[in-house]
Formats: sequence, C-alpha cells, structure tokens
Amino acid sequence: MNKVNIAIITKSEELPRMQCRNFFHSCDLFRIIENTPGQKPYMAIAYNDRGDIIGHMLVMLRRRGSLIPPYLFTQARIYGEGEYSTECDRETVFGCMLQKMVRRLRMGTCLYIEFSDLSTKMFGYAKFRENGFFPVHWMEIHNSLHSMNPARRLTTRMRKLIIRARKSGLSTKIAKTNKEYNDFFKILKNYVTLKIRRFIPDSKLFTDLFHNSQCNLFTTYDDNKITSGCFCVYSEDNCYLWYMASKRNLHKRRANAMTVWTAIKHAYDNKYRHIYFMDVGLPFKKNRFREFILDFGGKPVGTFRWFRCSFKWINNILSWLYRE
Repeated sequence: MNKVNIAIITKSEELPRMQCRNFFHSCDLFRIIENTPGQKPYMAIAYNDRGDIIGHMLVMLRRRGSLIPPYLFTQARIYGEGEYSTECDRETVFGCMLQKMVRRLRMGTCLYIEFSDLSTKMFGYAKFRENGFFPVHWMEIHNSLHSMNPARRLTTRMRKLIIRARKSGLSTKIAKTNKEYNDFFKILKNYVTLKIRRFIPDSKLFTDLFHNSQCNLFTTYDDNKITSGCFCVYSEDNCYLWYMASKRNLHKRRANAMTVWTAIKHAYDNKYRHIYFMDVGLPFKKNRFREFILDFGGKPVGTFRWFRCSFKWINNILSWLYRE
C-alpha cells in the first residue's frame, strides 16, 4: 500500500469536507463533543499519497474526577474503529491512525484509552497489540430487525411483562419538549451516580443529541411522570441504544420493558436492520440486565474491549491480569 499520511484535528473549523455515514465518527458528533464542557474531540484523518481522505476516526477525550476519593484525569473513548473508503486496507489505515493517536494522547494527561463496539471481534488485533493495548472479554447484544417481526422474538416472560406494563397504565413516546429532556436527565444523573464505572457527560451533550435529527429520546410515563427513558442514535442502517436510565421503584422492570420495546418497534417500523445495546457489561455468568435485554430476543456476542493505560508499569500489570 502507498504511504498513508495522518492528520489530527481538534477544532471544527479545521475539519475538511468528508463523507460521514457513521454517526460515532461524524463531523456532527465532533461539533457536539467540542461544545460539551469537560470533553474534547480528536479526529484522526488518513490521506493517501494523492491527498484523498481514505479513513477517519473520532476520539472523545473526557475529563473525569471525584472528590471522594480525590482524583482527576482524562479518558479517551472510541466507539468502533472509524470509517474507511472501499479502496483502502482498513486494518493498515487503522493501524496508522491508532499509532498517531496514541503518540498524541501520551503528550497530555490521558490516563487510559478505551475502544469498544468494533465491527468484528478480531478487527485490528495485531495493531492493538503493537501499540500496547490489552483486550478484556466483553458481552454485546444486538437484535436483528430485517428478517423477522421483533414481536415474534420476544420470550414468554417479556411478552407478559409488556402486557402487565400496558395494563398498569405505562406508556412510552418520543420526547419533544425541553421539559421532557430535563426530567429524563435528572433520572439519568441519579441513576449513573450510583454506578462506579459509568460516566455521565455534561448535560450539554444530551441537549445537542436531543435536538439532532439522528437521535431520539424515548420516555416512559407513569401517572404523567417520567419513570424511564433511553437515548437512541441512528447510524447507517442501524439503531444504537446508547444511554438508558430509570427511577428505582417497584415498577422499574415494567417501565424499562416499555422503553426498550418502544425503541425496538420504532427502529423496526423505520426499516433499520439492527438495534445494538451498547453496554451490557462483562460476560459474567449472572447479569440481570443482560438477561433482561436477552428476553427481547437478541443475540449475545462475545467480543473484546481494548484498553491502554499511559503508565507503562500499570499497563503491564493489567495486560498480565487480562492475558488470554
């Protein structure tokens, strides 16, 4: 393959014109991240020797911290491997962008880099290893919407749960007003605060997603009050359920069932091929949330998430602990 040149862009006004089909690596999301307090976007762009763009990859740098215990660091987060032209060798171009990005992030305060939601389990395996990443076994779930009506895939348990939810007066709709968004964000913030690993971005991110044509916020109501909701992102032919939260009450499972089912039905009615649940956790034998999502008839897939810590000795220890 001819020489690949890599540029890293951090300001939206410097972005070149390029075709973006994948929302998670798009100029739209770049601008949203750029305008979100506590986050900074990095767009790696690959050019061939003729100056044509053959690949690009969006990295979200997040500032994280806490008072108890006290810590402050940044984390780089990447969803998927990026977007590429059909004429290039994807893994070769990816390796070039990955190497350049790792060098750039090492210059700052980035504690660790995390890749998830890769197109295939083994994509970029050698390139990740060459750049000091280690894999952690993860579980993903996606529902196929193009081959069968999703109602036929529901388990008996989930079908009964949805019926009970409807009988109890729960209803779900696509949020349209700022009040609906604000009510959901309060639920999301309280929900994520109690989870150690989860990260809640600044509300500006969700405000911009809420007003973006490629996103929907589904909200479930109980007695005219929001009790559950989820953000869905639409990219290419697929739907991605990105953030989900609910109030902690006796009807939590019913409310979540209505929320997820409405999101699935909406994706099916609008001819999307799959719906992906972006974080169902580590592949432990028992995981209540994973079992709940599987009751919608989805397919569990074992995959990798790739991590790299900037402190070499810590990265070596973690690489040994998570060795295959």
